[in-house]
Amino acid sequence: MKLFVRTTLIAIVGLQLTGCMFRTKDDAKPFELSDKELVKRGEYLVTTSACHDCHSPKIMGAHGLTLDPDRILSGHPQDEKLPPIQTYSDEWIMFNGGLTGFVGPWGISYAANLTPDDTGTGSWSFEQFKTAIRKGKFKGLEGSRDLLPPMPWEMYRNFTDDDLIAIFAYLQSIKPVNNLVPPPVSREDLELQLAKQTNP
Repeated sequence: MKLFVRTTLIAIVGLQLTGCMFRTKDDAKPFELSDKELVKRGEYLVTTSACHDCHSPKIMGAHGLTLDPDRILSGHPQDEKLPPIQTYSDEWIMFNGGLTGFVGPWGISYAANLTPDDTGTGSWSFEQFKTAIRKGKFKGLEGSRDLLPPMPWEMYRNFTDDDLIAIFAYLQSIKPVNNLVPPPVSREDLELQLAKQTNP
């Protein structure tokens, strides 16, 4: 049933948003992608744009960190606390061991769940996704807070509409992972936490 819903969603996105007309290498006539090709194109864009670097939890293997195949693009694990922060400076940005949690001058932020679960992007419309990437808005909602670093939405906003359609189609096709990512911690709250550690 879920596969049917996701396949239908991909088809609707493709039909509603111009059918994804892509140009050939020599910039000749545009060509239209099938649903399967659209998802494959989205997978390619997600992979080459380094989305997995932050949004996919990692496991330690023989060659260092590798993607956890059961939690692809599910964001910072809800049950994984960051190690104690010993120092804090405006001049440094720190990453946790799995590269899904970040500490910097803005406070603490966590990579979002991009899977089509209700705790991720499952209830998002394409327009929300487009707003999140183009305007850097949390959950793609106008009036919501800005996306926090290190999310490079200022770079990703340059994707074409067709690119964003393909990426969204791919994200809606992957395995949903139930993972409610922790909320961010503001700079002020982080400084209070560190002050309590220093002067209990």
